[in-house]
Amino acid sequence: MTLEQGEGFFLGSMAINYGVTVVGYLLPLLVLVGAGWIPVNFGIGLGLGGALLVPVLFYRSSRSWWLMFYFMALPHELPANGGTGRGQDL
Repeated sequence: MTLEQGEGFFLGSMAINYGVTVVGYLLPLLVLVGAGWIPVNFGIGLGLGGALLVPVLFYRSSRSWWLMFYFMALPHELPANGGTGRGQDL
């Protein structure tokens, strides 16, 4: 099975990855620093380290979630459902 994506197809996965990093990691960290539960300098270090590490660790999952969303929205594109995948009709 070959799945041909057009240029920029995985931009949605980048948005998912960015959203998870900001909302799921950096926002709670900001709340913890703002509440005074962790020191500011330590929070900055965690924020910088996590802003670099979380997207790298979450890369494959965000691409998988993007494909899942695509095929949930357009199930007729799945080859198993009689579709040809992306490429010919776009």
